[in-house]
Amino acid sequence: MTALSRTLLPMPEDVKNALVASDMWSEYMARPPYQRNDYIGWIERAERPETRQKRITQMIHELTKGGIYMGMVHTPSKK
Repeated sequence: MTALSRTLLPMPEDVKNALVASDMWSEYMARPPYQRNDYIGWIERAERPETRQKRITQMIHELTKGGIYMGMVHTPSKK
């Protein structure tokens, strides 16, 4: 597991619910801590609810498909 030098962000309830409902919790937890932290920070920075939901949806899509991290190729997670 990759070490993370910055503080882990707390898991927002709506994000956790989306991960559980989509059966992607284990895929999320399989990602390195820095990626999980980046996803949460990116979602939390959304100013509008629509943007927040769009980001959650993108994260779920990337976890479902595999091989993608924040719109970039991520070979280690390829399915």
